[in-house]
Amino acid sequence: MRTIIQLVCGTCARFNYTTTKNKTRTPDKLEKKKFCKFCKSHTEHKEKR
Repeated sequence: MRTIIQLVCGTCARFNYTTTKNKTRTPDKLEKKKFCKFCKSHTEHKEKR
């Protein structure tokens, strides 16, 4: 039941990370604070569907 998702930077809107998620346990969009190599800072990354 795990699916591969892409995480996109909230500031520059570039694709940076991939991860997996269980859709039955977390049906809403995933948000994580990760390092963006384009912005050179820690920003919120949101799930791209």
